[in-house]
Amino acid sequence: MKVIYQDLPPVEVAGRKLVGRVLFGLLVLLAALVGATAGLLLVYSTDLPQVEQLEHYRPSSITELYDGRGRIIGSFALQRRVVASYNDFPQVLRDALISIEDKDFYRHWGINVWRIAGAAYRDIESGGRVQGASTLTMQLARNLFLSPDRSFHRKIEEALLAIQIERRFTKEQIFTLYANQIFLGHGVYGFEAASEYYFGKPAKQLTLEEAALLAGLPKAPGLYSPINHPDRAIRRRNLVINGMLEDGEITARQAIEARGAPIQLHLQHDPNSLAPNFVEDIRRYLENKYGSDQVHEGGLRVYTSLDMDLQRAANQAVLDGLAAYERRHGWKGHLQNVLAGNETLAYQHPDWDEEPEVSGYIHALVTAVAPGSVAIKFGRYTATVLPADAAWTQRKVQDILKPGDVIYVRILSLSNSDGKARVSLEQDSGAQGALIAIDNATGEIKAMVGGRDFELSKFNRATQALRQVGSSFKPYVYTAAIDQGARPDDTVLDAPVTFPTASGPYTPHNYDEKFEGTITLRRALAQSRNIPALKVAERVGIKTVIDYAHRFGITSNIPAYLPVALGAAEVTLFEQTSAFSVFPNDGVRILPRYITKVEDYEGRVLEEDFPDVKDAISARTARIMTSMLREVVLHGTGIAAASMKYPLAGKTGTTNDFTDAWFIGFSPSITTGVWIGYDEKKSLGAKESGARAALPIWMDFMKVALAGKDPGEFQPMPDLPPRPVRVDTVDTAPAAEESH
Repeated sequence: MKVIYQDLPPVEVAGRKLVGRVLFGLLVLLAALVGATAGLLLVYSTDLPQVEQLEHYRPSSITELYDGRGRIIGSFALQRRVVASYNDFPQVLRDALISIEDKDFYRHWGINVWRIAGAAYRDIESGGRVQGASTLTMQLARNLFLSPDRSFHRKIEEALLAIQIERRFTKEQIFTLYANQIFLGHGVYGFEAASEYYFGKPAKQLTLEEAALLAGLPKAPGLYSPINHPDRAIRRRNLVINGMLEDGEITARQAIEARGAPIQLHLQHDPNSLAPNFVEDIRRYLENKYGSDQVHEGGLRVYTSLDMDLQRAANQAVLDGLAAYERRHGWKGHLQNVLAGNETLAYQHPDWDEEPEVSGYIHALVTAVAPGSVAIKFGRYTATVLPADAAWTQRKVQDILKPGDVIYVRILSLSNSDGKARVSLEQDSGAQGALIAIDNATGEIKAMVGGRDFELSKFNRATQALRQVGSSFKPYVYTAAIDQGARPDDTVLDAPVTFPTASGPYTPHNYDEKFEGTITLRRALAQSRNIPALKVAERVGIKTVIDYAHRFGITSNIPAYLPVALGAAEVTLFEQTSAFSVFPNDGVRILPRYITKVEDYEGRVLEEDFPDVKDAISARTARIMTSMLREVVLHGTGIAAASMKYPLAGKTGTTNDFTDAWFIGFSPSITTGVWIGYDEKKSLGAKESGARAALPIWMDFMKVALAGKDPGEFQPMPDLPPRPVRVDTVDTAPAAEESH
């Protein structure tokens, strides 16, 4: 079309032509930009994830382990997360997060154009990479689908995904996905898990200052950690509070009070630390059956046999018993010194990964030594060791400790406000202890301690350590004899005897190097006399004795020679304790159980375990043996337990050279076994018998296990007509001395 300019000055005509050309050029440029943008969007959107999958999205969840009362005792997770709903996040937390991260969250459509433009201008001006300006929806898209790198390409994809998410989901759904997904430091993901970890309570109970602190973490969880950097955390928290005040979400008075409040953390203990050996055994079982991915990401619910209260009592009893043993043998020293290896006082002991507890034991670092006092630290706490705290060593603290020494202490008190603690000096010479407690009626394992410190040694001495059981093996000898017609009041001659062996004559001895003459089988077991046990074993046959041990559930290989009667067999504490539960169970063996039920994330039952019951011996024999083992406590080697006003029975065990000390005992309701020794099988020291080293631990635990409960009664021993029978035989098999 031809345009005719009439009656217009030549200058004006030329101007209009120029404007037309400019407009045409702008249109061409705009078309090119639109085309290029469309092309770019097509390229960037080609390989984008499909947001439709979010409709069925379930984040990686924690597999939680519960005790018999439904309390959490352990968990497995790649990401520590507790999935919560929108209403689980309180309004104060939602306001705090939106004020600091995305003020226009409820108004924008996934991206904030003005924020992006401003951030882009600043980035171009500074020559940096594209950063900042992300909405909550964009952050969600990045966390779910994209890499964390900060590039122009990733930013475009992030924006496109955010738009798609906004089109498909409501703001509440988006907020919930974000609040469950975001990383908040120290292995914690999501605000519900963060609230439980940092403050020991669900998110619904968060205060204003607590909610503001958590809302400040997504930007840089490590930088603003309230544990590692409390000063930075406070500044960031107060910035969030100021934002909430500007947005009109809180009053000026609320802001002033919240900004002035100190950080008061109530860090949640790692639940796995209560019964680490028990939890580890369950982890192996679950991974073997369900696979590692399902266990660590699938959110299983595992209901176990453990009792949290009894486990705490078991932990304390073992540690206190080891401390008492260490004190009996005096200060040995031989401390690790981290300065000797050119290390610095930035030293961190594995014990410090967990929050310490009063009455607990922990390794600490000596930081300074002065006349009459020693300064130490452990984790975020400091303490001073005074002469009274180390009086048992009969040495001056400044003479036995020096800067850089790693020492072992018991925590007497803790002050969270100033990080001060009171401690007593203890010793860790390497002695180990183990305990296991089993419910007689169900076979459920109620408590398990596998060693002194799981962080230093993962080896489970309750289930994995094969140790000679000493005289705690003798009940199998007498059970076999009773089943063959012997009676508790039958007699045996406790006198010097020589057994001819292939290597020559052998003369065994009793623990006290004395002989009692003719005694009953009941007294022989109660006093743990060695020679009578060997004679009874010879009479019934050592292979028969071993067969009875296997009936009780002992699976370890036992060689068929006479010293086995005195405990020369190597057995685990788990086996021995489970076997002894046959006596109070009227001869019935119930296989020990860790797990009662496993459910998947949706609540479907994957497995349910019920007691597995097997007959081991007759009820008559079990009742007779229970009465004989009761005599051990009332008048025998376990007489210290007679002070406990409960029906109790059991057997001590001590091996040659005092390398292993045992006590396996039971009430009508629970059977508990305790072992003390060194891993390298060296002597515990003179007179460290089962009665001295292991029995006090057993008593401390059983006092808690039976307190406030109906102790029940043992089944009465059946009436037996008097028929004294003399048992006095000699065996030609070799024998070795075992003490009680």
